[in-house]
Amino acid sequence: MKVVLSGGGTAGHINPALALAEELRARGHEVCFAGTPTGVEARLVAQAGIEFVPFEAAGFDRQKPWTLITSTVKIAASARKAKRWMREARPDAVVGFGGYVCIPVGLAAASLDIPLAMHEQNSVMGMANKFLGKRAQAVALTYEAAGKDIADRSKIVVTGNPVRSSVLSATREQGREMLGIPDDATMLLVFGGSLGARHINKAVGALKEELLARENLYVVHITGPKEFDAVKEELALTPDEAKRWTVMAYQDRMAETLAAADCAISRAGATSLAEISAIGLPALLVPFPFAAEDHQTTNAEAYVASGAAYMQRDDELDGTAFAEKLFMLVDDEQLRERMHEAAAGFKTQDAAANLADVVCRIADAR
Repeated sequence: MKVVLSGGGTAGHINPALALAEELRARGHEVCFAGTPTGVEARLVAQAGIEFVPFEAAGFDRQKPWTLITSTVKIAASARKAKRWMREARPDAVVGFGGYVCIPVGLAAASLDIPLAMHEQNSVMGMANKFLGKRAQAVALTYEAAGKDIADRSKIVVTGNPVRSSVLSATREQGREMLGIPDDATMLLVFGGSLGARHINKAVGALKEELLARENLYVVHITGPKEFDAVKEELALTPDEAKRWTVMAYQDRMAETLAAADCAISRAGATSLAEISAIGLPALLVPFPFAAEDHQTTNAEAYVASGAAYMQRDDELDGTAFAEKLFMLVDDEQLRERMHEAAAGFKTQDAAANLADVVCRIADAR
């Protein structure tokens, strides 16, 4: 079986696609990826050793109505190109993960009666997935609530959000050795996504003295490239403090870093939450306040309701509640164990296999 995967715009659309690719390849299927030539997907897919087919796509700015015309023209041209390519490639199924590039790829599949599945990572469905969900044979969700706009409920299946095997296979021992952290220490991981998070960085930095007063606590602080210099200056770590507070702009080896951690402070994006839940990492979630339809807050609320995480609003980071939750997280081992067990309820470890089953089902039904 040959499967075309498509997605773009953010790593949150790409990482679950790559996780599905790993699962499909392990089952002996052929996979290729359709994305934009200059998007992050072009680099990540190449690194994974997967065939990449470029298609132009662009969104539109509601403040600039004329961009709807240019966007529509570009997507229509790419849909025609994708249709010609699919006639030659003859895929058995197409799976979209969100981003504007999915629209021409998905439209081409639908016009050729190639089975189409869409996967939504967040608790609120994105525009491309909502548009193509009407044409798809299956709509796979991480959160059931995201399917509220899909009229045909028979299409919906909750699979979870696939996570790459490197996250699942990394061990605490590997991570601790890589980071130079003693096995018996408590490690707090702070990260705000690939771009970092100014307010999280400042709020954690303001608690430096109290955190380092805990003699067995180590902090690994991933600031984001744009934040690195400012955070280093604000923390002003002495050589002794720097032995237990590691500051880095970016971390390519997140799998081992997550495995090493005992608890984390994180945004509530789809990929971060999938990786956190896959390994059962106790977390204090700070949703990005400007996410579309505030979907990160909705994402986080599901974890809080299950007992797998705490949550603090971004505009409340400077109050006492954030510090209280953080100190409970780092001080209470039993609390962390309860959160770890609660995270298992999301069954993220099975998500790639669940989604692969959906893809095989719609392909076989053709």
